[in-house]
Amino acid sequence: MRTKIWVGLIALLLVFYLVVMVQQAFWLLADPNWTAKGLGAAYLVLPVVGAWALVREILFGARTERLAKELEAEGGLPEDNLPRTPGGRIVREAADREFQKYKAEAEAAPADWRSWFRLSCAYDAAGDRKRARSSMRDAIKLYQTRAG
Repeated sequence: MRTKIWVGLIALLLVFYLVVMVQQAFWLLADPNWTAKGLGAAYLVLPVVGAWALVREILFGARTERLAKELEAEGGLPEDNLPRTPGGRIVREAADREFQKYKAEAEAAPADWRSWFRLSCAYDAAGDRKRARSSMRDAIKLYQTRAG
């Protein structure tokens, strides 16, 4: 719940920033100088991109949470039992060994969203956030095609 509050606050700050950007854009568009008009037009593009990114990230988080709840209800979430450093970080070698198990599972069942979800968790534990997000997007797509 705490994370959702922080996400909501950050989203509200971003929306406020986007509104200010749109306001600045209209002020610049009203200026008779063509350079100012060009900047105003560019300022209109930034809020559109920002709003798109915000919506995309919130949907990604909500879909990931839905999959996690379903997998938890089935008892299929990977256990968080990897050793940690005194600072709380997962020991990389242990994460890499665990990763191989989930990689093999995803290769054996490429159409199962559950295996891709677990692979995403393994990528994240191993510190590869880019591949973790990509695997989670694959899990979401597979889940949606199964459900719809």
